[in-house]
Amino acid sequence: MAQAKKTITVEQVGSPIGRKQDQRATLVGLGLNKLHRRRTLEDTPSVRGMVAKVRHLVRIVE
Repeated sequence: MAQAKKTITVEQVGSPIGRKQDQRATLVGLGLNKLHRRRTLEDTPSVRGMVAKVRHLVRIVE
């Protein structure tokens, strides 16, 4: 049987204006580009690392 993959939902709560280019690119990589947008992503170490890099601009939704 196939196991259900774990997911996390992230919401953008901070603006990328005035941030470094790599932080903007990380938000785009997560699929976020406007405030209060939410994306459900697969819970992998790479996604967790991206979220950690911009943790001041996003929040994980329970």
